[in-house]
Amino acid sequence: MRSRVPALLAALALLAGCSTSPTRHESVASPAPVAAPVAPAPAGPAADDNLNAVAWSQTAIEHDLLYVQTYRDAQMQLLKALKDPRWDALSKDDRVAPLKGLKPAVVLDVDETALDNSPYQARLIKSGGEYNEADWAAWCKEEAARALPGAVEFTRFAAKHGIAVIFISNRAKDLDSVTLDNLRQVGFPVSGPDAFLGLGTFVEGCEQIGTEKGCRRQLISRKYRVLMQVGDQIGDFADVIANNAAGRQQAMAPYLPWIGTRWFILPNATYGSWEPALFNNDWTLPRNERRRQKEAALRMK
Repeated sequence: MRSRVPALLAALALLAGCSTSPTRHESVASPAPVAAPVAPAPAGPAADDNLNAVAWSQTAIEHDLLYVQTYRDAQMQLLKALKDPRWDALSKDDRVAPLKGLKPAVVLDVDETALDNSPYQARLIKSGGEYNEADWAAWCKEEAARALPGAVEFTRFAAKHGIAVIFISNRAKDLDSVTLDNLRQVGFPVSGPDAFLGLGTFVEGCEQIGTEKGCRRQLISRKYRVLMQVGDQIGDFADVIANNAAGRQQAMAPYLPWIGTRWFILPNATYGSWEPALFNNDWTLPRNERRRQKEAALRMK
């Protein structure tokens, strides 16, 4: 315990007032106590727009049930569509040849329609990075994507009934072989020269704009009567002239009666053309500015 004698002597000297000049025993007023610095609150994790979306797609049973439901609904209507010679699931812009005498087919997108690439998205979340072609190509070359629920069963059912299964993909041309290998490994019926139409597919007389699939759908229309199309983006069904809210609605408006009968759209909250539509399709914007514009698009009521 500390001694209290020095403090007592100082107090007595002050009371005595024996000198007007300060002495070494005179008490000096203590400075006001200084508040201890407040430690800053620990910084939370950086916001990641994709975390909940990827977690939902990988862990929520609702995600899997939506896929099962969609493919089951398509399968239940497939034979009815096969028997109707007027049934066609290509838009008026994509249908360039008469239906009569054409072989039946179903057309599917690959990524997030047939194959599950959520592990690639999960890696981006873990690393804090964003999509880039090199990492994406490396993931594709692993040939590790799983089949999405219901997709293999639907395509096998179609093939069993003499219906061609055609995949249209926007993966780069040098990924064609690994994509085909991955599709086969997980059980999809992939056979014939028309089974896979990648981004590098040349279509005579049709100029492809960016990654739009219209030219490849027109190529299919020359040889097949398409019974159904399945995808996770509206661009899997029709070309979108203006990728904004109004343009996207306009592209779909004529075909709303086809949703759930000829066109089957699957959920994809992790990526897609819906996202850049929220920031004027300008991927050169900094990440935080893109996020700000996406927040600005939210409805509050």
